[in-house]
Amino acid sequence: MKSSLKASVIISTYNQPKWLALVLHSYEIQTESNFELIIADDGSDERTKAVIDEFSKQSSINITHVWQEDEGFQKTKILNKAIIASNAEYLIFTDGDCIARADFVATHLRLKQTSYALSGGYFKLSEKISQSITKEIIDGQKCFDKQWLLKQGQAKSFKLNKLTKSKLKANLLNTLTPTKATFDGMNVSCHKNDILVVNGFDERMQYGGEDREVGERMMNNGVRFKQVRYSTICVHLHHERPYKNEEAETLNLKIRKETKKNKSTYTKFGIKR
Repeated sequence: MKSSLKASVIISTYNQPKWLALVLHSYEIQTESNFELIIADDGSDERTKAVIDEFSKQSSINITHVWQEDEGFQKTKILNKAIIASNAEYLIFTDGDCIARADFVATHLRLKQTSYALSGGYFKLSEKISQSITKEIIDGQKCFDKQWLLKQGQAKSFKLNKLTKSKLKANLLNTLTPTKATFDGMNVSCHKNDILVVNGFDERMQYGGEDREVGERMMNNGVRFKQVRYSTICVHLHHERPYKNEEAETLNLKIRKETKKNKSTYTKFGIKR
């Protein structure tokens, strides 16, 4: 039976319960309400489950917690499981440290097109501001307000334009940006079938470009990527990246080179084995 849901929002997380609680709250106040949340949890401990259970109790949003054992950075595996668990025809991928502006889901849906994926970005909050964010600040949408952020000590930069509320300015900046539209896991959306056809994420890959690679296979298969980084807005909460390792990045680069060279449209190491 075809689902009437407009979107499945897939949120990847690993042991960041405090950040996840804030992120989940940002979906509680979306202007579009016809979506589900799928938490792609790469082996978090009980604290994350407690946050999700608490949210489920008080929210009308349908939320599914997809979890796997902690075996190091295995994000590609949990994302594939989350894709399988999703019920909508349209998927929005983001991270458990990215707070969504109230129009985030609505904007992804407004801009979606057949045979296209939408490539968004994020605005990075400083560590000090990240620590000060509360549910009340999200309710007031202050963390997306340039003037409020500057008052809190956020450094002035051109990147603050990523928080524009003007559709006209957003369209202009999306057109002019030199940043290539790619599959960036913190803010990207696509038709579910377009990612299933290429067999999802390559599960050999660990941290470093693992999301880009699935996008490259989708491109090889005729999906076009549209730049929406000034339209679909989220802010990124500060954190360290202890899971970075050179060996994994070298392997990932090798796989991406093969994908490019062979114009691959399918991985044998994906959803279907």
